[in-house]
Amino acid sequence: MLDNIDHKIINRLKDNSRASYVEIGRQIGLSPSSVRERIQKLEDLGVIKGYRLELDNKKLGFGIEVLIMLKLFSGNLNVFCSELDKFPEIVEAHRVTGAHNISMKVKLVDQLHLQQFIDKLLRYGDPTTYLILSDI
Repeated sequence: MLDNIDHKIINRLKDNSRASYVEIGRQIGLSPSSVRERIQKLEDLGVIKGYRLELDNKKLGFGIEVLIMLKLFSGNLNVFCSELDKFPEIVEAHRVTGAHNISMKVKLVDQLHLQQFIDKLLRYGDPTTYLILSDI
């Protein structure tokens, strides 16, 4: 079971996953070796599943981000899921309940790229597209 100190460490790592043991320890009043041991325990327990890199897609040349809800044609769920790696544009993908089967966040260069991406999706089902205007 996690205690208050574990939650403090998790919150510091959410703010900055690259923070040092020394920095985290200073913020929460714990020695760096105790912080390291607790983080290792959280990793071993699977509470911390990994660390990730967050990129600015616009600075990488992707001018638009889109949310796409996909209503798959009958029998296409397993096919689509097994072919997700063919779509490097997909940043996130989730199976969802409701009128659609799949929810995706997609990064694209421009409107032409969006059109081409939608054309590829039409093989699997009926997409509904939402252009992301800004993050809030």
